[in-house]
Amino acid sequence: MSFSISAIPDISFGDGALAGLATAVKSFDGVAATLLVIDAFLAQSGLAERIKADLAEAGVSTQIFSDFSGEPKLAHLRAAMEAAKGADMVIGVGGGSALDIAKIVACCAASGADPMFYALAVNPLPKTPLKKIMVPTTAGTGSETSATNIFAGPEGKKLWIWGPETKADLVILDPTLTTTLPASLTAWCGLDAFIHAFEAATNRNTHRGAQFYAHQALRLITGSLETAVKEPGNLEARGDVLLGSCFAGIAIDNCGTAIAHNISHALAGLAPVHHGLATALGFQATLPWLAEANTDELNAAAKACGLESAAALPAFVFDWMDRCGIVRALPSAFKPFDAPDLAREMRAPENQPMRRSTVRDVTDAEIDRFAETIMALPKGI
Repeated sequence: MSFSISAIPDISFGDGALAGLATAVKSFDGVAATLLVIDAFLAQSGLAERIKADLAEAGVSTQIFSDFSGEPKLAHLRAAMEAAKGADMVIGVGGGSALDIAKIVACCAASGADPMFYALAVNPLPKTPLKKIMVPTTAGTGSETSATNIFAGPEGKKLWIWGPETKADLVILDPTLTTTLPASLTAWCGLDAFIHAFEAATNRNTHRGAQFYAHQALRLITGSLETAVKEPGNLEARGDVLLGSCFAGIAIDNCGTAIAHNISHALAGLAPVHHGLATALGFQATLPWLAEANTDELNAAAKACGLESAAALPAFVFDWMDRCGIVRALPSAFKPFDAPDLAREMRAPENQPMRRSTVRDVTDAEIDRFAETIMALPKGI
């Protein structure tokens, strides 16, 4: 079997690693001005101003953009492009939305083209984007190492911009930045990272190169997520989950995801829902069916989780989700929708790559069955 591994950004990991940001910025030639894309609550905490002050001491000016919430929308990207005028570098600090906005804007600001120009790879990305440093503060999306970036288009549908041009030049992993994440978000993000690793290690596109990272991510996350949820100040556990999320991001960058993410993206096409929660719900609905395939890859992933075989996965994962406090319910915004609505979204063209990559054939009957399972969940969290 032959395979190739896509480029991995430089990665700096450690408690307090963010303190080296200004030095890192100065290590790039010609950077005199930056755009800092940062989650609003982090900006309000004073972190944005501290970063700005540190960069100012190094002779670098900073424009702060934090006017976004939820998943990235086209309006957010366009506003960030305006803020990026004159910048030589984009720094993303926050969850997946902040990082995706930062990476997309680094490309669009360099060319002046609207994000829709690049959506779904209609046109090639600019070969010389602005320099990019990504600093994740949640351990889930893996966006810091990925070449895939998601946003909602003008009609609210999810669109993708992907390509190596969107990748970070440097990733800074600082576990101390994740300690204020609430327990529920820690659990949801951690399960998202786990499922990234699991799907990359077991889908039709998997290969040994990606499995090297995916299996280590599974070990790190299964060994530390529950502790990170229950002991938020435990930096060792936080660091393991953050590193696991990063490794899982490398894995999906090479092999993509599968049916749980098909369901997750389909749910987001109906109503607002946290991506990690939606993915966890999709994983629970499909894992028993998936484990029946009993492939070598599924058994290897199970062993990375400390289990004997794939058959043990559903009971292990469901109990683990219980211990991490994941409530199996959808937000109240889903009350107007039913199973056929979700099944329609699961069949949408933009969600077919995840369906096709699943190691078992996902028939229309399976889509209807999974949609029934998901939409039968309580609605009202």
